[in-house]
Amino acid sequence: MHSVALKSISIEWNLAPVTAGMLASSFYVGMVFGALLSGRICDIIGRCKALALLIFISSIFMGLSSIAWDVWSMAALRFLSGFGAGGTLPLPAVYIAEYSPIRYRGTFLGLVESSWVYGVLIGLFYGYLVVPTHGWRLGFYVAFLVIILVPIVIKFLPESIRYLQSKGRSNEVLDILKKLDFDIPKKMLEFKEEKFGWRDILSILFSTYYIRRTILLWVLWGALVYTYHGIFIWLPTIYSEPPFNLKIVKSLEFVLIVTLFQIPGYYSATFLLDKIGRKKVLAIYLISAGISSYLLGLSMQIEQILIWSSLISFFNLGAWAGLYAYTPELYPTRFRGTGTGIAASVGRIMGVFAPTLTPFLLNTFGLYSTFIVFAFIHILAGFMVIILGIETKKKKLEKISL
Repeated sequence: MHSVALKSISIEWNLAPVTAGMLASSFYVGMVFGALLSGRICDIIGRCKALALLIFISSIFMGLSSIAWDVWSMAALRFLSGFGAGGTLPLPAVYIAEYSPIRYRGTFLGLVESSWVYGVLIGLFYGYLVVPTHGWRLGFYVAFLVIILVPIVIKFLPESIRYLQSKGRSNEVLDILKKLDFDIPKKMLEFKEEKFGWRDILSILFSTYYIRRTILLWVLWGALVYTYHGIFIWLPTIYSEPPFNLKIVKSLEFVLIVTLFQIPGYYSATFLLDKIGRKKVLAIYLISAGISSYLLGLSMQIEQILIWSSLISFFNLGAWAGLYAYTPELYPTRFRGTGTGIAASVGRIMGVFAPTLTPFLLNTFGLYSTFIVFAFIHILAGFMVIILGIETKKKKLEKISL
């Protein structure tokens, strides 16, 4: 929806490409703070309450973007909706990681996180049908419907048992296990609350044991956020401007085709996570996305652009599946949310620059140089996985981390 609306907003308000990029970046600034604080929030108040709160914030302010009257009001509303969205995205992985069986944890995490691809597709289809005819303001109204998820989360999602154990909340663990009709091993009743402040968490993240994991996750999140948002927000513009000059409706059709390739990309990686492992999936898909980016930069015909854009979409989203599964596995329960949130927020910092840097590079150096940068970032991230990564396939969370 963002990429569809951005083109129309730019036309209506006569925005220069760099100004439009800065407007897009306001959403990602919000995501930085949302991702950074959401992990800490969910480690304090619980996974489910944090998820419900952040969904509500994202939905309300995304819907209110429809009443924006200038660039500054839109930027403020996008910042607040970005705070909610950035905080929401890492939390399902944290929650599912703590409930999934070891054998299928990668698959479960990949399947759950693949749902955001459908959200992107729904947003594009909705924008394709609504924005060219009725304008971008009507496009944002649909965000209010997401509020319905808040009572569903509160009513039906049981709190993470691992989280409750770390907080010493034995009565709540017993209640959940009884409702699920599980036998209760004695070791599950051995609770000891552990309290950590920001200073404690940062010292652990950069300790000898965790520093390689922290560096790797920060690189991976930064690389994938920058490449995904730097490429796909601007695809409608790339298709509709010289030398291709497609009409806006036709450019949106191309974006829909490219986005559809995200589905097999995500699922192919998801079902490989528990077969060949997280490291191999991330390395293969990142390097393949880099090669596709390089070949796109060499392309001169719109058909070639479409082919390589689709392959970037396939491999980039496959790498996302690996990253969402990998991140919460590398930190222990007591600060899993915070560690995941910090890694995601580092990525969102790159997302702040991506919408602005892409038009700057396109206007200054052209398509080839712009996509050489995307190729380099993908390939660098792939080799970082090979060098710094550990394999977590079919290992208990408690065995992976101290």
